[in-house]
Amino acid sequence: MARRILLTAALMGALGVVLGAFGAHGLESAVKDWALTADEQASRLATWDVAVRYQMYHVLALLATGILAIHKPTKGLFVASAAFVVGTLIFSGCLYALVLSGVKILGAVVPLGGLGMIVGWVALAVSVWRMKFE
Repeated sequence: MARRILLTAALMGALGVVLGAFGAHGLESAVKDWALTADEQASRLATWDVAVRYQMYHVLALLATGILAIHKPTKGLFVASAAFVVGTLIFSGCLYALVLSGVKILGAVVPLGGLGMIVGWVALAVSVWRMKFE
């Protein structure tokens, strides 16, 4: 379990860096070519930044969860890691898609990803609370 969690964190981290670099370089010049106002351009770039930031925060959460799972593998840590991954895919994924497509209905799905992230944090907290440390 720990190996899969840590591998997923590493891959999501690498993807986060790639997407962050794209946002800072390729996306910034691309949105200038789209038929958007300056405010819409700035909004899309800010939304992309939020998606990358939350993805990277949850990479760190996955790393911590994986490290804990090395020492004390529990069902709760598995639930936490799954919720972090699914929540991040929905939250950040929908924001990335929203920025690239302009399909505003995707914004309505984003809170479900946030809920998944919250479930992950609560599951992690419960797991740590139940652990016996020596």
